[in-house]
Amino acid sequence: MVTNQAYLFLIFIINGVLIGLLFDFFRILRKTFKTKDLITYIQDIIFWILTGFIILYSTFTFNNGEIRIFMFIAILLGVVFYMMLISSYVIKVNVRIINFIKDIIQKIFNIILLPFKWICSFLQMKLKNDKEKYERTKNVVKN
Repeated sequence: MVTNQAYLFLIFIINGVLIGLLFDFFRILRKTFKTKDLITYIQDIIFWILTGFIILYSTFTFNNGEIRIFMFIAILLGVVFYMMLISSYVIKVNVRIINFIKDIIQKIFNIILLPFKWICSFLQMKLKNDKEKYERTKNVVKN
């Protein structure tokens, strides 16, 4: 019985770490992509729904649906352990990776758009020259 409870305690500590990772996933999204308040609220709701599913799944899978106070203590310990020891590294690394990928995508996008920018600038210059010619001929006709 004690071995089973120790096993359950470890399982729910792992759940706490998973919840911490899930929380950091949403923090990373917020740091790398600027979102409106409504999106933030939706992300918060999704976080809590997923957290509930993780806890319910583990409770029914590993403890036959029985809720014990030590499970919540283990989850809290797992979250605290993750947040204090691992979270800052996970966030730093993932934000750098995502920003690096965003930069590469932006550069590719700029390269793809370059011919269109050239065409637009050529057309603007051509229109400007045509407008100037029109203005000059208009002035000559008036005089």
